[in-house]
Order: sequence, then structure tokens, then C-alpha cells
Amino acid sequence: MSSRSAPVDGFRLAFDRHGTIGAPAVVLLHGWPGNRHDFRRVVPLLADEADVVVPDLRGFGGSDKHAVDVRHFYSASAQAGSVVGLINELRLTDVVLAGYDVGSRVAQSIGRMYPDLAKALVLSPPLPGVGDRVLSPQAQREFWYQAFHQLPLADQLIDGNLDVVRDYLRHFWSHWSGPNFELADDDLERLASDYGLPGAFTASIAWYRAGAGMVEQSLTEPPPDRAIKVHASTDVLLPQFDPLFPREWADRLDDYFVDATPHLVDGAGHFTPLECPQEFADLIRDRLHRP
Repeated sequence: MSSRSAPVDGFRLAFDRHGTIGAPAVVLLHGWPGNRHDFRRVVPLLADEADVVVPDLRGFGGSDKHAVDVRHFYSASAQAGSVVGLINELRLTDVVLAGYDVGSRVAQSIGRMYPDLAKALVLSPPLPGVGDRVLSPQAQREFWYQAFHQLPLADQLIDGNLDVVRDYLRHFWSHWSGPNFELADDDLERLASDYGLPGAFTASIAWYRAGAGMVEQSLTEPPPDRAIKVHASTDVLLPQFDPLFPREWADRLDDYFVDATPHLVDGAGHFTPLECPQEFADLIRDRLHRP
């Protein structure tokens, strides 16, 4: 069932709700360049035993896309505020919060800002502790898009141009995925139609313009002795073929999480909810049934 949330900071979130109201709650948070439909293969694996809520984040999909100060309204903490507002509005308790890419960062922000809200987290990259490794030549060959998204030229070249949007999204979905995954043409077309609406692409990159991209966050995150750790027990899914986050970058999880357990998934790339949905869902299901 698709709905829209009450406003937080003037932003309403579009969300789908599956499963049984009153069952153990799961909130799934998507990435860029995606939307709430990134979890279409995970939801059916959970809906028989959970109350599954899947929102579009601010600036994405059917959620509001206001042209306002990006650093105040599109930051990780601002995105977290909308998700927390939705959780409270629906009166969800003992929530398992799961996300990848942008959604992972938002879930981590919730875990730090609202330590009693989530029962557990299930995450795939990005993760803290990368530091200046993000400046290595190999990393910068991958992260060029985050600097490009800061330029007005990105809007001028891409926003509202469906053909260009389609080609731009196709690059990332192809390049960031594992060798055995390909986004179906119909799925790409639906996603491009969403991102191709006037103002939609610009709204989606407000995340980066708010300074929330991995490069800026990796270089500005506090050192371990000053970091606010995530206290919720956390499972971390580490895919084999994510070009944005090599597995060896997950070597400092204990500096930023009180209890984080890594899980290696071979064959998958960056888009874990679609590339390894069973593994993603199994970690969530395990957390649902723990006391």
C-alpha cells in the first residue's frame, strides 16, 4: 500500500507498506541512483513475517523535492529526521533498520542520533573509517561523479533530459554492479522516467551538495576517540565487487560501531538489495527473531 507521510521540515515521504501491521517492523532505505523500488526483491522475502516500510528519501521518487538550502534540508541528519518522523508516525517499535548507499548513511545517522530507536541495523557500504584512502588514485577514478554533482553544469546537462538521464543512470548501474547482474531494460526505463522529470535529477543530487557524499564525509569524520559510536547491534554486508568500497576499507568498524559483524557476499556488487536479496533478507530476518 502506497502512502505519504506527515511533513517533517515541510517534506513528505512517499512510502510503501507491506506485510502485517503490528508484526516486527523493518524499514528499508534505498540508495542513489535508485528509489524505494530497489527493494522489490527483498520485500517478498520478509512480508510474511514483518511489517515492512519502504520510503523514498527526501528528493527521491515520490517524496518531496523542495528547492531549499541543501545543507540544512538534505544532509544525512535531515534525511534521518524524516525517517524518524515516519517511524514515529506509524508507531513502529523494535525496528530493524536496513539500508545501502545513501540509505546506509542515513541508517547510521539514526543509530547515532536516536540510539534507542532501532533494535538492529543491517547495512552495506558506505561505512565509516575510510579516511584519506578515499583520495587514492584508484578511488578518485570512481568518485569523480561526487565532484561533478557539485557543479551547476550537472543540472544543465542532465536535469529534465530523459535520454541523458537514462544513459547516465545506465553507466552507474552497469559499472557498480557485479559481473552477473544487469538491470533489466524495463527497470531502467522506470527509473529513468522517475529521475528524468524536471527537477528530479537536481533533487537527487542534493544529497551530495549537502556534503553528504562519501569523499567529504570520509575526510571530515571525527577520529575514533571523538566519534559517537552506533550502539545498535549491526550486521554489515560486504559485497565482493563494489568498486566504491573495497572490502579492506571495512577494517575500522570497531572504531565506529559498538557491535558490528561483517558478512562477505561473493559475486555481488554495489546494489546489494537487487544483487543478493536473499542474503540481505536473511540478515534482517535473523535480527527480527532475536530477543
